[in-house]
Amino acid sequence: MRIIKILCNFAAQNQNKNTMSYMQMAQLDVLNLVKGIQTEKDYIDFRNMLARYFADKAQKQIDALWENGKINEQTIEQWGNERMRTPYRYAVHRS
Repeated sequence: MRIIKILCNFAAQNQNKNTMSYMQMAQLDVLNLVKGIQTEKDYIDFRNMLARYFADKAQKQIDALWENGKINEQTIEQWGNERMRTPYRYAVHRS
């Protein structure tokens, strides 16, 4: 927790949103958010909030692909039948 306070103080002192990238601004916002996490429930709520955000974002992109005709039921059926395991190569002589 101490490192978060140090980073937030450093960021606040050097905060010039005109020269910060969007990623840096997001990192600063996340640091400020996590300062308020005090309990396990807060932590779980924070994780769920992030999961919902990215799930909603992915769903919107999937919906756009569907509406543009880039994917359809057949595409999804093919994905369900794919076996995308990593091929493993074992040495003949294992010790």
